[in-house]
Amino acid sequence: MRIFPRRALSAAFATVSVLVLATLGPPLASAASFYDPPSPLPAGSNGDVIRHEASTFYIDPIQLIKADATVQRIMYRSTDTHGSPIAVTGTVLTPRSAWPGAGARPIVGYAVGTQGEGDDCAPSKALAAGFEYEGPFIAGLLTRGYGVVVTDYEGLGTPGDHTYVNRAAEAHAVLDSIRAAQRLPEAGLPDDGPVAIAGYSQGGGASAAAAELQPSYAPELKLKGAYAGAVPADLASVAKNLDGHYAVGFLGFALVSMNYAYPELNIPALLNTRGKQLFEQVRTECTVEAIAAHAFTQSSTLTTDGRSLTAYLGVEPYASRVAEQKIGTLKPAVPVLIVHSALDDIVPYAQDRDLGRTWCGKGVKVQFSTTLVPTHVLAAVRAFPEAFAWLEGRFAGLPALSNCGLF
Repeated sequence: MRIFPRRALSAAFATVSVLVLATLGPPLASAASFYDPPSPLPAGSNGDVIRHEASTFYIDPIQLIKADATVQRIMYRSTDTHGSPIAVTGTVLTPRSAWPGAGARPIVGYAVGTQGEGDDCAPSKALAAGFEYEGPFIAGLLTRGYGVVVTDYEGLGTPGDHTYVNRAAEAHAVLDSIRAAQRLPEAGLPDDGPVAIAGYSQGGGASAAAAELQPSYAPELKLKGAYAGAVPADLASVAKNLDGHYAVGFLGFALVSMNYAYPELNIPALLNTRGKQLFEQVRTECTVEAIAAHAFTQSSTLTTDGRSLTAYLGVEPYASRVAEQKIGTLKPAVPVLIVHSALDDIVPYAQDRDLGRTWCGKGVKVQFSTTLVPTHVLAAVRAFPEAFAWLEGRFAGLPALSNCGLF
């Protein structure tokens, strides 16, 4: 018996889930030993499963609704920003119902949006505790019969800082999670079937970056398409929007990420006492905590010389490292759906429209969908039905539409 209807879950349910999450706070740390990688890492290839264990997926924080799926928490091999081997964790979910479509059951590599920097923010922990605010979308994928794998990204749960909105590290984690799902016998998923990538916000960036890198990094995957919502394609543009914003904590997450991936930048050296305190604080915070603790902070109050952090983005050595995160420099080999609200209050709409136009210029089949639903969060819910329908079309083998030249 299916718990959820085929149509997208309502915006009201998603909103209530987020509010309950904000009230109850992040899940407590659990199964910490699972997240400690063996040292050295066992020999193998990217996507090889290092360890796994049975887990669960509650849709709600009260833990009343459990997904009708078998769930495995996994640790798998991947590579960091610089190509060095690392261990990443995640969750593989397989519907208990038979695949109703033709051919092999598809797998969707789902990239979650902003979770935070602390180890307790790992999606695999949040899914098991019922605290994952993107649970409704993941549940919707399962009701359509897709296998789903959700990466924790680098550094969420596992040692080291999370490389938030880092183009290469996130793309590697997403692509290798799909490989791991295919190689995990307990998941019962095809090892050579059709796959797609999906994500919104930070996850939209990870999905877009993975689509760009797939031809060179994971060419064996039978990728059918990528849904990328509200993509932070140009971090310089996003950072300027976040400075002094209620979500300025996300800028703090990015500072921690950049400092971890590029320690030669020595970002703490730019910060005054208050700035260093914020830097250390956000390293342990999840999304709701960071919003509550740092809302409307001006970054100029955090630096030793009183310049805003965004002022540093145009000077070296910071400018070139931020430029490395730009999405749109490579060509995806598959169709892409981009959904973005013109009234997005976190990720600027214009830089995402530019991404779509750039990909169009490279010959990519882009469907760019503009919505007028206000706010970043509500626009994510608005995109549910469109993303579901588009993914169904790719797995059904229907021609992908493109509106290049019309946006």
